[in-house]
Amino acid sequence: MSSDADVDPSEYEALADADVTMRQNDHGLHIADDEATGVSSQGQTPEDALENLAAAVESYREASADDTGDDWL
Repeated sequence: MSSDADVDPSEYEALADADVTMRQNDHGLHIADDEATGVSSQGQTPEDALENLAAAVESYREASADDTGDDWL
C-alpha cells in the first residue's frame, strides 16, 4: 500500500488482500484507490476514505458476481 497516512486497509474485510493507494487531492480530501478493481472512494480523513472504499469494493464484487438469471433466454 502506498499511503500518505498511517492507516491499514487490511482492517476491512473487503480490502484484506487489496493493493490500496492513498492520496490527498488539492481540496484536502483523502482518496483511496483499489488497484485490482479500479474502484476509488474518498473521505475527509484517511480512515473515512478506507471505510468508504471497503463498502464500494464490497458492492462492486457483489454486483460483479450477481447472477442475472438470464440463462434460460
